[in-house]
Amino acid sequence: MIFFHAIQSLITSTKRKDKKKKKNNQKKRERKRDLERETMGRGDQCHPLLKGGRRETKYSHGFSSSQIQTLTSICEVLLPPTPLINNNYIPHESINPQNDVVQAFYKASASQYPVPDEVAELVMKRAFFEAKILVIAIVMILSTRVGTLLICGCSGVSKKWPFLKKFSEIPLENREKVVQKWFKNWLLTPVRLAFVFLKFLVLLVFFTQVGEDSRNPAWQAMDYKVDVIGENSPEERRKERPLDKGIIETRLETDSSLAGALAGKGLKPTLNPASRDTYTVKCDAVIVGSGCGGGVAAAVLAAAGLKVVVLEKGDYFTSGDYSSLEGPSLDRLYESGGILSTLDGKTMVLAGSTVGGGSAVNWSACFKTPDHVVNEWAHAQNLPLFSGPEYLDAMDKVCDRIGVTDGCVKEGFQNQILRQGCENLGLKAERVPRNSSESHYCGSCCYGCIRGDKKGTDTTWLVDAVNSDAVIISGAKAIRFVINQNNKNQRKKKKCHGVIAKFTNEDIKITLQIEARVTISACGALLTPPLLINSGLKNRNIGRNLHLHPVLMAWGYFPEPNIVEGKAYEGGIITSVHKVVEQDKVRAIIESPILGPGSFAALLPFESGIELKNRIIKYSRTCHLFSMIKDNGSGSVLSEGRIDYKLDSSDKENMKIGLVRALRILIAAGAVEVGTHQSDGQRVKCGEGVEEFLKGVVAPEGPKSMVEKWSTYCSAHQMGSCRMGVDERCGAVDTWGESWEAEGLFVCDASVLPGAVGVNPMITIQATAYCLSKKIVEMLRSLSDD
Repeated sequence: MIFFHAIQSLITSTKRKDKKKKKNNQKKRERKRDLERETMGRGDQCHPLLKGGRRETKYSHGFSSSQIQTLTSICEVLLPPTPLINNNYIPHESINPQNDVVQAFYKASASQYPVPDEVAELVMKRAFFEAKILVIAIVMILSTRVGTLLICGCSGVSKKWPFLKKFSEIPLENREKVVQKWFKNWLLTPVRLAFVFLKFLVLLVFFTQVGEDSRNPAWQAMDYKVDVIGENSPEERRKERPLDKGIIETRLETDSSLAGALAGKGLKPTLNPASRDTYTVKCDAVIVGSGCGGGVAAAVLAAAGLKVVVLEKGDYFTSGDYSSLEGPSLDRLYESGGILSTLDGKTMVLAGSTVGGGSAVNWSACFKTPDHVVNEWAHAQNLPLFSGPEYLDAMDKVCDRIGVTDGCVKEGFQNQILRQGCENLGLKAERVPRNSSESHYCGSCCYGCIRGDKKGTDTTWLVDAVNSDAVIISGAKAIRFVINQNNKNQRKKKKCHGVIAKFTNEDIKITLQIEARVTISACGALLTPPLLINSGLKNRNIGRNLHLHPVLMAWGYFPEPNIVEGKAYEGGIITSVHKVVEQDKVRAIIESPILGPGSFAALLPFESGIELKNRIIKYSRTCHLFSMIKDNGSGSVLSEGRIDYKLDSSDKENMKIGLVRALRILIAAGAVEVGTHQSDGQRVKCGEGVEEFLKGVVAPEGPKSMVEKWSTYCSAHQMGSCRMGVDERCGAVDTWGESWEAEGLFVCDASVLPGAVGVNPMITIQATAYCLSKKIVEMLRSLSDD
């Protein structure tokens, strides 16, 4: 009870401090806006929000000095200083221990300022409620002598007065042993969960933080260089901002300037005379979200002559704005700053949160919906959208608009490994179509394409939309749809009249209400369900049937460039794929991921500080391949940021089969060592004992489960959480995407898909959105004719 009140007091204190600092930060925000306006469209430097560097505002995490001291000691355990003495610890002969950079890397520690404060800030601002409470509680307990004794045992005992130690007073070597036990001990699951989360944050912060020069001292030891465009390159950064004609960037506005900005784009805001804190705007169609679903819908509806308004809670960036810096890019371009996970901590979830949505930051793979999936949806589920030639035609139109190409002039390191390993095993590695040119050699598209080569909705469909007079409002977060009782004798009891939105800019207090003939939710499979539920819809399928295409990774170390040249972070992210087929059924697909230094380190298992550094310093020549499955299991997302998800037994078997195949490919390609991300550091030197090792590879449970060995899964695809169906029992919306409960409310994003696709779903989402949007246009025209 004491700890509960203490936690409550800490949260209250944090809120009070935040309020006090808001006024002080307002002038800083004004200076920031001026700086942004100066740099917009210049193309010679990245956007200030994506640059990183020195923090301009004070920390507001609310941790006391004692708690920060404890957190600092935890950071030190998770990445300790391990000075090289007599060249000990060196993981491979290719790494020179005499190199000053290598020496500095091993001496460095995550206890160095500002890592602990940045971690505390992330915990308070990004973690979901249970994770926040858990971390605060553990830090508070370890900040006391009695608390340390309770969960550290004899390590917290001293022979000298006061005989008990706080966690920060325990010698580093002993602290590490305690943490090692926690990572293995399933009896202390809450403690393990807290440290798994902290491990991820600490390593992510340490390896993504940059100075004013946009560099991190550890990167040189890791042989990592940020992707840049050469001064004499023919692919210079584009200075144009293709959406300027129709976009209102509310980040740059205030209460006093907002009305003028809206009017300047052809909208006519009226101030609510009763409350005087709400602007009302009228249009034909309002779309919430600008990604693969919303971008396509906006283009189709605007081309039909409808007045379209698109709301996007993320910000607008162009190729000239992107920095290729992992930390700032994750923070500004991804949902929850790139640290979103399922509630059990088992699966890390990546989802775009910017103008263009996931299409602005995805890995360019453009698979058409597999035939067996189309047939299943058309016939087994009786969905007319997929049963005729229109859907196949829509996929062709989508591929044409986003410039899909089939070839690849030059593959990067990881894809070469995948292809070579498959060839050596007599397996097939297929080319992956991409929405970029065949010469596109960019390993940083996950942070936005600095070359402007990748064609997301922000450079294609949304451009078409604004050229047809659509208006995009960025920095506008939808709060709820306006749903009222319908007139009598109408086909549905309720009707949607538009949406209410608030602004992410703290200097805009006014609320925006968009009134429209048709309203479309296209904010993705993670955000559409909570928005519908917040708006009062009750269909039991809303937020359920969530599929994630879960992934487990295998890695192989290739120290010598004579096998394959290049670095793990160079080249197109996905240009080759291997399909694991057994009994004429695809069990899994094998592709390569992109892992920046921070993500690479954060996903590594913690065995000890020195083992961690030995793995991290091999970064540039460590190839990762992943096993991705078409999941039969599913989950739910009923409120924002709270994802519940479980694999079924067939998923685990398919995942294991794919993971073993990925390891075999790495071995066949010439890796000297291979392994997985299992918590015990599962790995083997290539040679004798490999087959025995492979027999022990499984798809483990997550850190919350009552097992000693566990793993972390990943997901970059979310779908099905508002699936269409032939009736209310089968789907959240009808066969053409309209809500069963509210007339005029449609869903047009990945959440509407009937199930998992089994391949990267961008083309499937856009083709589905294209068909649904065409149907909406037909519906509106028929109503006008009546």
